Amino acid sequence: MKLNERSLAFYATCDSPADNSGFLYKRGERHTAYHRRWFVLKDNMLFYFEERESREPVGVIVLEGCNVELCDSAEGFAFAIRFGGTKSRTYVLAAESQAAMESWVKSLSRASFDYMRLVVRELEKQLEEMRWGRAGGWGGSREFSGSRKSSGLEQSPERVPALPGVLPKENGCAVWNNALGVEQPPSTSGCAERDDEENPRPPPLPPRRRVSNGSAGNAGDIPSTFCRLHERYSREVARLRQDWLEKQRGSRP
Repeated sequence: MKLNERSLAFYATCDSPADNSGFLYKRGERHTAYHRRWFVLKDNMLFYFEERESREPVGVIVLEGCNVELCDSAEGFAFAIRFGGTKSRTYVLAAESQAAMESWVKSLSRASFDYMRLVVRELEKQLEEMRWGRAGGWGGSREFSGSRKSSGLEQSPERVPALPGVLPKENGCAVWNNALGVEQPPSTSGCAERDDEENPRPPPLPPRRRVSNGSAGNAGDIPSTFCRLHERYSREVARLRQDWLEKQRGSRP
């Protein structure tokens, strides 16, 4: 990226937001006198103007490889921007109040890309720790739930899976031969059936049926229902037979 006076002047005076701005007293390089200048901080560049309304900056300080620290000076609220190297220049500035000095020192210390790089690394480290912490918490919960499930399976000898939604049919009739929990033909192998884990399967349960009111009933309800129907129709048949016999007797001469 090429920079020249025109591009720097445009960047200094454009409408982009400034990180800090205000009047500071700048000590001259050759003379120790302080001059009041208008400073504008944008990213890692500190521009200074003769007046607040000036359209072109007098100079710019690139805040890379420097330290911002307080210094002793005849002017109150002074601080310095020191660069590494024996021939590097040190900029001595002074604010108008203690609050302004602290604000400038803080913003200038955070302006360099080296500082931003450290912040990004710290944030990445914290994010990684949060991810590992969440993964550890989820793993612990999964381990806990898995141990709880396994203990429950050990205590319960029966594991009955859900019945299939659509039963296989043979000649238009449902066949109860491949669902656990229903009647199955006896095994001809002479050995008890076992699952994939070589555990003996529980005995099959009788199939469920639907009664007249639409609710599911158990197979144990079938004998009682059959008995009631048998008694009811038996009485009906006996009454009809008695009526027929009486009509036959009355019709004889």
